[in-house]
Amino acid sequence: MKKKIRINKPFGVIRSFLWPIYMYELRKLVPMFCLFFLISFSYNLLRNMKISVVVTLKNSGAQVIPYLKIAGVLPGALFMTYIFTKLINKYTREQVFYIMLSGFLLYFLLFLLFLFPFQNYLELNKTADFLITYVFTSEGFSGLISIVRHWNLSLFYILSEMWSAIVLSMLFWGFANEVTKVNEAKRFYAIFALGANASGIFIGFFINWLEKLNLLYISFYSSNYQWVFYQLLAIIIIGLIIMLLFFVLNNYILEKDIVLKKIVYKKENSFSLKECFSYLKKSKYLTYIVIIVVAYNVIYNLADVLWTYKVNQVYNNSKDLNSYISRISLVTGIIATMAAFVISGNVIRRYGWTIAAMITPIIWFLTSVGFLSGLLLEDIFNIEVLYAFLGNPANFVLLMGAIQVCLGRGCKYTVFDETKEIVFIPLSKENQRKSKAVVDGIASRFGKSGGSVIYIFLLMIFGEISYTIPYVSILMFFSICIWIFAVFKLGKLANQTIDLEYADKGVIFDDTKELLDKKKI
Repeated sequence: MKKKIRINKPFGVIRSFLWPIYMYELRKLVPMFCLFFLISFSYNLLRNMKISVVVTLKNSGAQVIPYLKIAGVLPGALFMTYIFTKLINKYTREQVFYIMLSGFLLYFLLFLLFLFPFQNYLELNKTADFLITYVFTSEGFSGLISIVRHWNLSLFYILSEMWSAIVLSMLFWGFANEVTKVNEAKRFYAIFALGANASGIFIGFFINWLEKLNLLYISFYSSNYQWVFYQLLAIIIIGLIIMLLFFVLNNYILEKDIVLKKIVYKKENSFSLKECFSYLKKSKYLTYIVIIVVAYNVIYNLADVLWTYKVNQVYNNSKDLNSYISRISLVTGIIATMAAFVISGNVIRRYGWTIAAMITPIIWFLTSVGFLSGLLLEDIFNIEVLYAFLGNPANFVLLMGAIQVCLGRGCKYTVFDETKEIVFIPLSKENQRKSKAVVDGIASRFGKSGGSVIYIFLLMIFGEISYTIPYVSILMFFSICIWIFAVFKLGKLANQTIDLEYADKGVIFDDTKELLDKKKI
């Protein structure tokens, strides 16, 4: 009996723009969309929780974040990546998903029932006092001392960060890339992105709904931290639903020959870091991509610490701070969703890559003018002078920072990510792998760590974040200028291959490699 061949009819103009999905594909798309939405929802919930819990601790604050990222998140990411690569060579993708997600959920359960409610008994106060008296005597090391003192909450911050790196990036996207065909990915992934953006919107509504409920009082939690219990409980329940959904996908929806495949990294297909850096040295094209990614991550991390510092000044209660950050997530989700529909793809098709890539640095420049100016005015002039012009200057400066975070993150999740990925398309397969390893594996981590290193260096000199604001402002604007310069240079190199081809036809053809070779990029 001959196998039936399904012939797909082309979509109309409106449907190809809004919903380029065939009815028979919903059986696969819907559960994968739900899976990605729930993972993203948990990520947003954990991100808000970790900041609210850590920065409001006694003898803590925003200065703890740079030390956490350098001393905890960076080595944690390397260690978890090592564990993942070991597991993925021994077990199937499905088994690795269950093992690693179970590890996260078991830790969150331990944190829920023991580590958080009994945190006062677990604090290393004597060790921290010894370090601050005899070893790290400078005020600039207060963030590092706080990590040691509150080691259990520092561990919670690190593992919450790992949810994004491991569960979202490695487990979900590794699974999605494995079970999604190329022609499906072009249509499915844009919808997945909408799910991630929508999760931020639902976070705001969820937190607001949770606060209004008359929930059972948990006796072993203080009244100020009742919200921690219920939000962590929600994450654990959602994690179990994620595992159930993943089981259904693998055993009842997807084809068995796809999901049972085990990934083995072959030596002949691998390449060393030395080869990657050698390629970077020879390629101006890749150099400009690296500059853009490093600049963005440095700017974002510098601004994020300043914004967290300002939020902590206005909201020193963990519950209020968490509620505020959740509202920011809601607004960011709305902006990112609107940008995904209206800006990202349309701007590239109509005006080309360079114009689209310029949107994000311009947004960061304009919002930085407002936020950093407010911080500097607060710091330089007497606060009473500002009261003559503004009813509440502290809240006004916080509003400027919130606008920057919402617009900056919204552009990152849509325009920035799309323009960054497009510039890899003209490269050969081998150079794509080398470029992705350099950009996503090294440059992004270097940028994130770079922002933290800058803060640690400044804190060692000045002691407090408020004194670092002028220097951070200069570095941010300098980085934005370098970012814009790199966009213009990369746009010129890629003009024929990206701007014209993508704008006219929406794809890049194989012959673009010859154009690239002629341009020696």
